[in-house]
Amino acid sequence: MTPSDTAPAGARPAPEPLPFEELRVPVPGGDLTVLRWAAPDPAAPTVLALHGITANALSWGPVARRLAGRATLVAPDLRGRAGSADLPGPYGIAVHADDAATVAEALGLHRPVLAGHSMGAFTAALAAVRHPQRFGRLLLVDGGAGFPAPTHLSPDELLTAVIGPAMNRLSMTFPDRASYRAFWQAHPAFARRWTPEVDAYIQRDLVGHEPQLRSSCRVEAVRADGTGLFGDDVLAAVHRLPAPATLVLAERGLLDEPQGLYDADRLASVLDGARVTVLHAPDTNHYTLLTGEEGAALIAGLLLDAAGQEAS
Repeated sequence: MTPSDTAPAGARPAPEPLPFEELRVPVPGGDLTVLRWAAPDPAAPTVLALHGITANALSWGPVARRLAGRATLVAPDLRGRAGSADLPGPYGIAVHADDAATVAEALGLHRPVLAGHSMGAFTAALAAVRHPQRFGRLLLVDGGAGFPAPTHLSPDELLTAVIGPAMNRLSMTFPDRASYRAFWQAHPAFARRWTPEVDAYIQRDLVGHEPQLRSSCRVEAVRADGTGLFGDDVLAAVHRLPAPATLVLAERGLLDEPQGLYDADRLASVLDGARVTVLHAPDTNHYTLLTGEEGAALIAGLLLDAAGQEAS
């Protein structure tokens, strides 16, 4: 099955991935790989975007395309993933937050809009708290508002409960790239929503050689980051933001289930008193809010709005 096999008959062909630059930024322990989709106008605003716990920078590719050159988008492969897989620990949300600040300084980004998806949203919130002068407006995408961890689960059980098949695949091997594509095309969140951009994003995750391909994500990094999501500093970050933020929520969950990550009662509880405006994105799930056509268009528009607010 190829990416085009899932397109409805008569549908417009899905857009191809937008070209990008691949940069290296020195951080403690080595170099962080950073992707940049540069706007033609050097004076255009910049967005620094952070991906989820087992994702990589190309998850932001559809949003970069929908920005249509109106803003530069910079997205690192976070420590322990894809192009940054060889970076050593320590890992954790605070380390990623400081790496993001290092990227902004190294690339000369002046108060970029800071965005994060899923775990990246928690990282973005903590980065805004730890480095308030480094970043501008904040956009949280289906994450960033935490809740206490269940005490009866081990760290691996907790991670499996939170991210499901994304955790299981870290111990799997695949004979070729087609089998990895088939694995993801069977995922409920991507069924009937496959595009060349999604394909490029998931293929960036593969390392090794056939017939022993595997995910680039380092299990020790995912464990440290996943358990770190429930740390007191991370849970408190959304209440300590230096400026108002926007949180946009997918209607559906990680497995395309009807309930999204936050129900109304939980959301009201964890955001009580926080300076966060909540928006809801209909007909999206946790993944397609970022990678789907409608979701990417919404996120791109919100990023441009945030850039305009920062400039005013």
